[in-house]
Amino acid sequence: MADLSIDLAGIRSPNPFWLASAPPTNSGYQVMRAFKAGWGGAVWKTLGDPIVNVTSRFAGIGYGTGRMMGMNNIELITDRPLEDNLREIAECKAAYPDRAIIASLMMEMSRERWHDLVNAVQAVPIDGFELNFGCPHGMSERGMGSAVGQDPELIELCTRWVVEVSRVPVIVKLTPNITDVRVAARAAVRGGAHAISMINTINSLIGVDLESWNPVPNVDGRGAHGGYCGPAVKPIALNMVADCARDAQVRIPISGIGGIATWKDAAEFMLMGSSTVQVCTSVMHHGFGIVEDMIDGLSNYLDERGIGSVREIVGKSVPKFGDWNDLSLDYRIVASIDPLSCIGCNKCYIACEDAAHQCIDRLTDPLGETTLVVDSEHCVGCNLCQMVCPVEDCITMVRVDDGSKATTWRDRSLAPAT
Repeated sequence: MADLSIDLAGIRSPNPFWLASAPPTNSGYQVMRAFKAGWGGAVWKTLGDPIVNVTSRFAGIGYGTGRMMGMNNIELITDRPLEDNLREIAECKAAYPDRAIIASLMMEMSRERWHDLVNAVQAVPIDGFELNFGCPHGMSERGMGSAVGQDPELIELCTRWVVEVSRVPVIVKLTPNITDVRVAARAAVRGGAHAISMINTINSLIGVDLESWNPVPNVDGRGAHGGYCGPAVKPIALNMVADCARDAQVRIPISGIGGIATWKDAAEFMLMGSSTVQVCTSVMHHGFGIVEDMIDGLSNYLDERGIGSVREIVGKSVPKFGDWNDLSLDYRIVASIDPLSCIGCNKCYIACEDAAHQCIDRLTDPLGETTLVVDSEHCVGCNLCQMVCPVEDCITMVRVDDGSKATTWRDRSLAPAT
């Protein structure tokens, strides 16, 4: 079996699957259950000045028959006393010394108060800190969370305060509610962060009840913006991870977060630069037991490819991800429809005719039978027909250029005028 152990800036765990700081890491009881199930690490629900949470905190959005494709929450940081959390952290670490326990922290912009919190928490055995500069609701209105994460100067300053007194690695958790996440990541690096994690939740309102006209969720008829997460945010998170992984001014390890539900999701994040991955929504949907399939799936994937350690795949796809201007303008693919597996639903024809480039023809033979045929001369290879086709492998995209040229837009812009 491939070695799944991982090292994130000196934080070691037996596998890369961590629980994100969230309701599933609210107590020692939950973290113990998670470790027993096989999770390699846990980021404890954010510690700071305990707050009072509201009732009615979560809302989900489905797609078709799928539940919780996205999730919104208006829950804030821990509402439990710090001493209770610290006692339970120590108990968990004693019971599972090989698992990574990272304390998520949030505090007002005061050097003294940050020092006090860090020193109090590292009085118990922990493996690292994660600074919550991402929470987009509730705490941000109080000058914390994403209010810090959206200001590079505050990120750098606050990170430096923590690094001054921390005896363990410091991870900075970044908000996606920003124009360019690389700016925030660079600020964390300047402040001395040992790693970054991303993404925190996306600012959102998940819906409105059309009967009562109340926002969803509502607290006694009133709503507020919350944090959006779940499988629907994965593409956004993966892009931000990739952007930071390829940025020459970042160059510190990444813990990937955002819509991770399967071992395949985890492998994609690792290929794009994540050393570990953090999971929340999928656990809230299916429970801690999902980690068993994640471990088995990733192990089998590595074994089948003859890869001895999961560390070998970290960042391997990053060199293949870049700017649009560097893509080949000579590469060409066209769609090909298998008439034997086509069920004649016409989804590809409708999509191409109404929303793409009108490159699929419907041909009718003398018996009245209709066949869908691609006009390969005019097909632009957009992939839409393949995406809407309900039959697997009925439509394939076939390369038709000879691969002899790979002119990019950047090449054209640099070429002398003729």
